[in-house]
Amino acid sequence: MESRLRVQGQPIQPMLVTFPFGLFVSAAVFDLADVAGGPAFLGEVGYWSAVAALVAAALATVAGMVDLWDVRPDRTRRTAVTCSLVNAAMAALFLLTCLARAQAPQRGATGLELATELLALAVGSVGVWLGARLMRQFDGGRATEPASLEALVDVPASTVEITR
Repeated sequence: MESRLRVQGQPIQPMLVTFPFGLFVSAAVFDLADVAGGPAFLGEVGYWSAVAALVAAALATVAGMVDLWDVRPDRTRRTAVTCSLVNAAMAALFLLTCLARAQAPQRGATGLELATELLALAVGSVGVWLGARLMRQFDGGRATEPASLEALVDVPASTVEITR
């Protein structure tokens, strides 16, 4: 299965997924610093990072749905749907924390909201694992880059430099 949305031959959706996940991680880090007693503006930055991540997640979801349209109903489609649902669960947990914080004047996180964000990141980690598995299924075993240290066996000795 080839992705319908591409930039210079590379599928767009895997590129777009990195933005919301990275922003969700950033939001949790800022909120952790806020809950740990950091300056109050860190909670505000964490809140707006989560909001930006939700917007990016919506864009990545649209790209994923376009790619999912042509997938045959087999193992790859099941993996793609599961990955989408897991990512949606992560986004839903962050959406709940954003909605809870929207009315607060400083928008700082509480301990419970931080715990919810950390749970969402754990769920999102499963989504990352499923996404990597999905990319291997889409690739059909045509990987251009080796995925292990065994790739170093084929490197000529003249290109390897060892320093002390």
